[in-house]
Amino acid sequence: MKAGAGVVTTRAHMHYVVTEYGVAYLFGKNLRQRAEALAKIAHPAQRDELEREIVKRFG
Repeated sequence: MKAGAGVVTTRAHMHYVVTEYGVAYLFGKNLRQRAEALAKIAHPAQRDELEREIVKRFG
């Protein structure tokens, strides 16, 4: 799968994402806000890399 590839579920259908590290409420957020919320509930070892990618993509 190529990085940034789409998923089957659309943004409009996702309200919550739950991981063992927390819950992200995504409804009504723009792409950057969604990315930031998801990074906060990612595995701690991946958060720094995700934050760098968010800045790289969204400025």
